[in-house]
Amino acid sequence: MEGIPHPIPRTVEEVFGDFKGRRAGLIKALTTDVEKFYHQCDPEKENLCLYGMPNETWEVNLPVEEVPPELPEPALGINFARDGMQEKDWLSLVAVHSDSWLLAVAFYFGARFGFGKNERKRLFQMINEVPTIFEVVSGNGKQPKDQSATHNNSSSMNLKQARQPEPLTKAVKMSPPPKDDDESGEDEEEDDEQGATCGACGESYGTDEFWICCDVCERWFHGKCVKITPAKAEHIKQYKCPGCSGKRARV
Repeated sequence: MEGIPHPIPRTVEEVFGDFKGRRAGLIKALTTDVEKFYHQCDPEKENLCLYGMPNETWEVNLPVEEVPPELPEPALGINFARDGMQEKDWLSLVAVHSDSWLLAVAFYFGARFGFGKNERKRLFQMINEVPTIFEVVSGNGKQPKDQSATHNNSSSMNLKQARQPEPLTKAVKMSPPPKDDDESGEDEEEDDEQGATCGACGESYGTDEFWICCDVCERWFHGKCVKITPAKAEHIKQYKCPGCSGKRARV
């Protein structure tokens, strides 16, 4: 949410300059200003977003009320997962979402001002030359370009193996029941459940944790990530996750 108007970038160089400014502000929030950023993301507040500004500043604020927004919006409700994860993991999750938002904003400008194939390619190449926010925050750098083909093939295999499965088929609000060895027809369903990921923190399904499913988007969440306990879930007739609740409030 930008309170001060900024010049609208119209060329590849201007869009990349806008990208670098926003990126610098986001990195500042997640590194040098991390203590201030952490305290502003109070889970007791409403859905909050982290915005990076072209002038290399940042702010935590509510999403814009304008529908559709002037620019793509960053991830909604980053504050809800703060206390349900280790700080390092939470910051890494915010960093990943921030990288996605930066790309969305950059190529929004590209589409708005009619960038052609060569211009889009040049913009991506310029962006790809700088480390992602996640790489800066987590300390994971890019792989050298001269690595062997064997290693590249191995990396490709690992990526395929790590591909996220389809979300859980919606069943009940409580955590899915344990596998019954006597019922062979439930093997595939159990595999799907164990392969699901939390819509808030991105962690995989665990049988020892309480989960709840949103009745609107049908995504599953750790109860701790959305501040819902098993006892509280018993009294909820229709559960809406923070993202879906925020969408309804802005309509």
